[in-house]
Amino acid sequence: MTVRPWLKNYPVRWNLEYPEISLFDYLTECVKDYPDLVALVFIGSEITCKEMLENIERVASALVDLGVKKGDRVALMLPNCPHYVYAYYACMKLGAIVVQVNPLYTPREVEFILNDSGAKIFFGVDAVFSSFHAVRDRVPVEHVIVARLLWMEVEGENVWYDELLQKYSPGAAAARIDPQEDVAVFQYTGGTTGFPKAVMLTHYNLVCNVIQIKEWLSEWINEKFGRKITQQYMIAILPFFHSYGMTCVMNTGLTMPAGVVLIPRFDIDLVLAMIKQYRPAAFPAVPTIYMAIANHPDADQYNIDAVEICNSGAAPMPVEVMERFEQRTGSKMLEGYGLSETSPVTHCNPLIGVRKPGSVGMPYPDTDTRIVDLETGTKDVPLGQEGEIIIKGPQVMKGYWNRPEETAQTLRDGWLYTGDIGRMDEDGYLYIVDRKKDMVITGGYNVYPREVDEVLFEHPKIAEAITAGIPDDYYGEVLKAYVVLKEGETATAEEILAFCAGKLTKYKIPRAVEFRSELPKSAIGKILRRALVEEEKQK
Repeated sequence: MTVRPWLKNYPVRWNLEYPEISLFDYLTECVKDYPDLVALVFIGSEITCKEMLENIERVASALVDLGVKKGDRVALMLPNCPHYVYAYYACMKLGAIVVQVNPLYTPREVEFILNDSGAKIFFGVDAVFSSFHAVRDRVPVEHVIVARLLWMEVEGENVWYDELLQKYSPGAAAARIDPQEDVAVFQYTGGTTGFPKAVMLTHYNLVCNVIQIKEWLSEWINEKFGRKITQQYMIAILPFFHSYGMTCVMNTGLTMPAGVVLIPRFDIDLVLAMIKQYRPAAFPAVPTIYMAIANHPDADQYNIDAVEICNSGAAPMPVEVMERFEQRTGSKMLEGYGLSETSPVTHCNPLIGVRKPGSVGMPYPDTDTRIVDLETGTKDVPLGQEGEIIIKGPQVMKGYWNRPEETAQTLRDGWLYTGDIGRMDEDGYLYIVDRKKDMVITGGYNVYPREVDEVLFEHPKIAEAITAGIPDDYYGEVLKAYVVLKEGETATAEEILAFCAGKLTKYKIPRAVEFRSELPKSAIGKILRRALVEEEKQK
C-alpha cells in the first residue's frame, strides 16, 4: 500500500496540536468569553453558556457532597436534556467516569452495566425509571438522582434533580486530571447477543476527536465564527449516551460554541418544527433520520434549506438516499465512519475538495489507516482490494474495562483492529464493505450484505431495507431481504427479486423477501441486522 495516499489531496492540516487538559477545562475555555450565547435549547427554554456552566458547577458540588471522588463511576440513564449535560461535565470536572446507559434498556441490561461498571451514583429520569427500580436491590448504586421530565411519581428513596440544583452552589474543587491516562467515559458497545463491554475513553481521546472534527470543518467554522462569535444552532437528535451524539453533537457543538437544540426522542414533526424555528446550520444524524425527512411530504415547508452541513454516520448511507436528501434540502452531506472504540470518528468525506458518494472519505488528521489481510491481519493488501480496516490515532481507546484478553485481541502493536471489511482507493478514500461478522458464505461464495442493501435502496417503492444471512440446508446460508415499502406502495417478492437480478450476480440475489411495517433499530436509528439473524435462529 502506498504510504498515506490521502495526503496528496488532503483538505486540512494533517498534524495538529492537542492540549493536555480535561474535557471540562476544554469546555470552559471555549465558552467562557461568550456568557450570553445560547448553549442549550430544551422544550421552549433557552439556557445560556453562563447558566449552563453554573448548573454544571452545582451538580459537581452535589456529587462531592455525595462522596464522589476521582475514578468513581457515575451512571447516566438520561435522554437528551439539560440534566444530562450538567451531570456529564460535572463528572469531567471531578475526574469521575461517566457510565453511559441507554434509557430504553431492559432491567437485565441495566443490571449488567451497573454491576460491571461498579457505578455508585445513578442519574435517571421519571419517564423510564422502572427498568432501574426493578434491579436497584441487586446493584451497587448508593445514591439515585431522578430528573422530572413528565413529573411522574417514582418508587424508592431518591433525590429529585431540580431540588439538587436549588440546594447546591458552585465551588467544588476540580480534580487533577492526567488526560492521556484518566478515563472519562465508559462507552458500552457490543452486538445484539451477549453482554456488552465498556470502551474506556480518556479525556485526551475525547478532546482530540473534537479538535479533529473542528479541523475537518475549519473552513465552515471560520466562515461562521471567524470574525466574531455569532449565534448558531445544531440539532441534537442523536442521543448523547451514544458516542456519536456525545462527541459529534454535544462536545463539538457546545465548544464551537453553538446552541444545541435538545430533542429527547425522534419525532419527525418535532425535528422539522425545531429546524423551522432555529434554522440550524448543522444537523448530524443517521441515515434513517435523513430518509424520514427526505420522504416527508411537507418537509419543504420547514426551512430545511437552512441546514448547511449534515454529517451522516453510525450506519451506511445509501447513495440514492444521500442524493435525494441533498436535492431536496440543498445541504451538503458528509458521510463518515467511526467506532465507539475511536471516540468515535476516524474518517469523513471532505467539506472542501472531492466527495466520493459511497465512500466514508479520508482519515482525520493524525489518523493512520491500513487495510490488512483477513487471515493473519499482518500484511497490507494492495489498494483496491478488500481486507480488515485497522486504525491508529489519538482518539483510539485506552482499552476495554476488565477485559484484558479482548483488549489484547483488538489493540495490537498500537493498531485498533476494527472487525470491519473495507478497501481503499488510490486517493486514500475508504469504502466500507461490511462487518467482518456479517459476511455471508452462500454456496462457497462470500457475500457482503451491504452491497445488496444498496441495490434494494435503489428500488423506487422501497423506504427501508436490509439483508441478512439465514441458515439453509443446501447452501449453508442464503440471503434474505427485509423490506419496508414507502407509504401507499405495494409490491411482490417476485418484483423485488427481479429488480435485484438486473443488478447483482446470481449468488448475491436474496432467496427470500419479507415485507415489514418497520425494522428493528438501535437507539440512534441504526437498523439491526444481527437482530434479524437472531430472529431467524429462533424460528
